[in-house]
Amino acid sequence: MAKNLLIVESPAKAKTINKYLGKDFHVLASYGHVRDLVPKEGAVDTDHNFAMNYEVIERNEKHVAAIAKAAAGAESVYLATDLDREGEAISWHIAEILRERNLLKGKTLHRVVFSEITPKAILEAVANPRQLSMDMVNAQQARRALDYLVGFNLSPVLWRKVQRGLSAGRVQSPALRMIVEREEEIEAFIAREYWTVAANLAHPEQNFSARLTRLHGKKFEQFDLVNEHDAFAARDALARAAGGKLVVSEVASKERKRRPAAPFTTSTLQQEAARKLGFTTSRTMRMAQNLYEGIALGDEGVVGLITYMRTDSVSLSQDAVAELRDVITREFGAKGLPEQPNVYKTKSKNAQEAHEAVRPTSALRTPKSVNAYLTPEQAKLYELIWKRTVASQMQFATLNTVSVDFACGTDSTFRVSGTTVVDPGFLAVYEEGQDQKSDEDEEQRRLPTMKVGDVIPLIDIAADQHFTEPPPRYSEASLVKTLEEYGIGRPSTYASIIQTLLAREYVLLDSRRFKPTDVGRAVAKFLSGHFTRYVDYDFTAKLEDELDAVSRGEEDWVPLMQRFWTPFKALVVEKNETVERSEASGSRVLGTDPKSGKPVSVRLGRFGPFAQIGTKEDEDKPKFASLRTGQSMHTISLEDAMELFKMPRQLGQSPEGEDVSVGIGRFGPFVKLGATYASLAVTDDPYTIELPRALEIVREKAEAAANRLISSFADGKIQVLNGRYGPYITDGEKNARMPKDREPASLTEAECVELLAAAPIKAKRGGKFAKKGKAAAKDKPEKAAAVKKTAAKKPAAKKTAAAKKTAAKKAVAKKTAVKKVAAKKAPTLDAPFD
Repeated sequence: MAKNLLIVESPAKAKTINKYLGKDFHVLASYGHVRDLVPKEGAVDTDHNFAMNYEVIERNEKHVAAIAKAAAGAESVYLATDLDREGEAISWHIAEILRERNLLKGKTLHRVVFSEITPKAILEAVANPRQLSMDMVNAQQARRALDYLVGFNLSPVLWRKVQRGLSAGRVQSPALRMIVEREEEIEAFIAREYWTVAANLAHPEQNFSARLTRLHGKKFEQFDLVNEHDAFAARDALARAAGGKLVVSEVASKERKRRPAAPFTTSTLQQEAARKLGFTTSRTMRMAQNLYEGIALGDEGVVGLITYMRTDSVSLSQDAVAELRDVITREFGAKGLPEQPNVYKTKSKNAQEAHEAVRPTSALRTPKSVNAYLTPEQAKLYELIWKRTVASQMQFATLNTVSVDFACGTDSTFRVSGTTVVDPGFLAVYEEGQDQKSDEDEEQRRLPTMKVGDVIPLIDIAADQHFTEPPPRYSEASLVKTLEEYGIGRPSTYASIIQTLLAREYVLLDSRRFKPTDVGRAVAKFLSGHFTRYVDYDFTAKLEDELDAVSRGEEDWVPLMQRFWTPFKALVVEKNETVERSEASGSRVLGTDPKSGKPVSVRLGRFGPFAQIGTKEDEDKPKFASLRTGQSMHTISLEDAMELFKMPRQLGQSPEGEDVSVGIGRFGPFVKLGATYASLAVTDDPYTIELPRALEIVREKAEAAANRLISSFADGKIQVLNGRYGPYITDGEKNARMPKDREPASLTEAECVELLAAAPIKAKRGGKFAKKGKAAAKDKPEKAAAVKKTAAKKPAAKKTAAAKKTAAKKAVAKKTAVKKVAAKKAPTLDAPFD
């Protein structure tokens, strides 16, 4: 056995590093985090300095066991997890587990960090170990405790006041508020009409247009012409004054320098990959992880192609800069190289300058030289990183901007601008993308040479109508940029924030832009109205600053936690007692029902947004109708809402004379033929479906039911059926799987009896949320606790039922169906780790 044990996070990284260190080292992977808070209330003890109760994560128990076994036989243990706070915390957790198992006695424990997976970086790191940084560990523990306490206490408030299964997070909630506020801006926006005037000119070398800048002696502003009459009058007057030509009155030329963008940080990489490659943040980070951990490059073996991809630093090492300058000289000549290396300062005041920017581990590995070993996605991202890094150390671009004014009569002026590239410099390699067009984009054109006094023939003068546009919805790139500008979240959290919002269905992507759902808007409105401080941008950013101060050893984490917890808990208690559910449902009155004279309203309910005629105080029960897909309770009109109450629709009669109708029930739209119900397909619209299609749906259901029974025994008490996931055997109490080597129809009664006897007893249904609560017990502690409280109020189940809960049923409940429910419905903390 090797005398040294080195532990990293991922198996891919372990495989690569093992080749560099040789036989004296045994390299194992922790497979990410090894411990987390126990999934129950009290995991963070707020009464005893926020002591945290951890347990080994179930899915990683076997990996922890392998690490413990290897540590027992090693002389030294090297903790080589990632170099950020999260990685530091993983190393500390591993060390704590080994100490608790008395496996570090007489052994040397080392902490090593590296920002690239290359032989040189790995060997240098191992040769220069350090101690664990408890400041970084405590900062990560504080973040985890904060996220846990917010989720565990705030999410149940949302369940009671808004809707079951919702979640609130410390960083997730301000991000949601940001998206919702932008949507409200768009809805409140009132478009204004304005007109532009342009002269289309016919220069001998090329045609171009010039925009009006002065009209009748005054500077022409955007809203000087706001209707067709005035615009056409101005156009005609200008045309008369021009007399078929314009004269060059002024030519201004200005040379300017444009400097390259800094190398990538995590957030700028995510933004550019979204703009230029169409990658989501999670996709970008996944591809970057692959490139960082190592790619097999033929005879060269597995090589890490980029440095660590979770960083907010724009620094480059001296070795990297020297290599980049050699590559630039070789590829672009000496003129592409500045006299001194370009130095960049990070915009984030809390950037960890010990890290480097995201860069190629070797600029000598050009995209062309490695493309054959990469997937198309990996190749695109590597090329983006390589070009940005190389461009960052190149000469500035020299541009010449020319503006030409044209006199029109004695008191009006048109202007055209253009830019020519004198020296491309870094633009020969890379140009940073933009979220929106700027004025500079309009100037990126070449103009013919002109001088004062030149007469340019006029083709015509055009007046064009425009309307102001609302601010655009956030894209992934612009949301990440805005979060970073506000100081909300950190590089490693942006992808998880976005994924949580999408998974919770608080937002959806519409043309790659975030649009909040009714549920998302209800949550944001409730939190903004009742927990204002905790979704405030400045408050969230200040808390991030304090966590950074803890990581630098400038602040103690326990007082920080106390300052947050005391007022937060008091507010949670208060809101639980004082806020009515109706207040949090986002109720909106649309008008009055013409027939009954009762109010028509919309609000968020247990199963989504719905319309309602009447109130619960009326003598007659209110009428309810769910909103259709694509409708929003915030924008639906009274007319559209009234259409919803036309259900059920009578479609006609079947050939046998039975009535056929279509309606919408608790579980979605359905067709009814006599006493038979059949669900509509996703592609069927209950408001437009006609009789022939409805009859076809009922017929398909009847055929499926007829084909469901394969065989039966014991007067139908034992049946072999076709199920949703294939054939199975049932007696009503138990379900048994079909043997893989048998045809269902060939089973005998005796075989069915034997298979049923060996099958586990089906779990009893303990109410709508019992199964979900159990599912959430491991991964979603907040929901599990709330369900546990609810269950405690109900009568105890019979002991006979409890005795039937076999180990097999527990395993199924824990590892399969319930995890799907928990993943979608149980509240999620923001990024559980830094």
